[in-house]
Amino acid sequence: MDKKFPDGFFWGGATAANQFEGAWDVDGRGPSVDDHFMGGSFEKPREITLTIDPDKLYPNHDGIDFYHHYEEDIALFAEMGFNMFRMSISWSRIYPTGMEDEPNEAGLAFYDKVFDCCKKHGIEPLVTLSHYEMPYALVEKYNGWESRELIDLFVKYCATVFDRYQDKVKYWLTFNEINCGTSEMGALFETSMIRGFEGPASEVVVTPQQCFQALHHQFVASGRVVRLAHEKYPQFKIGNMECFILSYAATCDPKDILANQAEMRRMNWYCGDVQVRGYYPSYAKRFWEENGISLNIADGDMEDIAEGKVDFYTFSYYMSNTVGTHDDQEMTQGNMTFGGKNPYLESTDWGWQIDPDGLRFALNEIYDRYQIPMMVVENGMGAKDEVTEDGKIHDDYRIDYLKRHVNAMREAVMDGVDLVGYTWWGPIDLVSAGTGEMRKRYGFIYVDKHDDGTGTYKRLKKDNFYAYQKIIASNGADLD
Repeated sequence: MDKKFPDGFFWGGATAANQFEGAWDVDGRGPSVDDHFMGGSFEKPREITLTIDPDKLYPNHDGIDFYHHYEEDIALFAEMGFNMFRMSISWSRIYPTGMEDEPNEAGLAFYDKVFDCCKKHGIEPLVTLSHYEMPYALVEKYNGWESRELIDLFVKYCATVFDRYQDKVKYWLTFNEINCGTSEMGALFETSMIRGFEGPASEVVVTPQQCFQALHHQFVASGRVVRLAHEKYPQFKIGNMECFILSYAATCDPKDILANQAEMRRMNWYCGDVQVRGYYPSYAKRFWEENGISLNIADGDMEDIAEGKVDFYTFSYYMSNTVGTHDDQEMTQGNMTFGGKNPYLESTDWGWQIDPDGLRFALNEIYDRYQIPMMVVENGMGAKDEVTEDGKIHDDYRIDYLKRHVNAMREAVMDGVDLVGYTWWGPIDLVSAGTGEMRKRYGFIYVDKHDDGTGTYKRLKKDNFYAYQKIIASNGADLD
């Protein structure tokens, strides 16, 4: 069988504005949620402050300064062979508080330059409209997505960027990893319900009622935005974005099988079923009842959801875990990990289990369920890279991870999955969302920026830069 990926396959990398743009208070941009997060580590959770303390370190403020390095960085992406670059727009760069009547022209002009630079290099932008950030003023006034008022404000923001970039961007995603909002920690990142909270992020407490009401508001907002795009900009393709945490039953005990089915429904299927199928799944009612959830569904909400089904399905894939009901189950130990440890898998330095076969399995399961085109828009390995005396970074561990996951995708394509794109997270080192670290590096391109805020921002190509270049040049056929 043909070992290449389909003609026209999108190869690239993925980033988020809050983690790499920097310039947090430049050219009229307002503070976002992430600008109130201090740095943390594997051992110490990030802390949130209500006000910005000039004596404390907020790593997202500077990121890797893509704002002033975008031409250099996009040229490096093009050198690797990218034909797609996934990025996000910072909402607070367009509407500093989210509540202005008119957008910030300087913010709009910045993304004009970025998209023009992509076009110059033959790279298609894939733009996430909301990637773990919103104007902080909306947290203070509305407690994030807990309030319905955010629906209209988000639609206004999307309408603005759709109109501005209608000739520059074709592919859009509404919310990044929207399904993370089904958990308390997810509410911290995805729905931003942190009004009045100060302290370790791990201590944020959000009820299931709040989580799922906020998600409902996001579903309605996403539906309205998709419908707007379909009506006014027929050239647009709009996708969802899920954090797919594959889980296996810990044992063949039927109770473990049922527990894993329930976890897969909550974590992976609930949001996808709504955004792809256009209605709440059959198992939702019992889940709501058992978790004390009573959704306030306004007139027209379900029509907005039904008429706003996405055109393609995208997801992140980093790890898998196990789900069981037995007390002796060993749990994973690490940053942003979930569930039980799988004895058949190795783990990264941050406790994330490496499971390329799980990616093939996930692709088949998702495609069998939804039957629409798919993209893997985040996949990668955080590791501690060392720069040698001659300025090289030999990341064989990351090359091995990349090749094994590309091979898994290739097998899934041969299985019949309609996979149309792959964007590695992140193609250039950036600030970790979970820990705020720079030493947890993912990139093909090293950035001289460190956890204490020091660094020259110099860019260096790692060995994996050339490995990915070779894979792209062969359209995925050459994995030797």
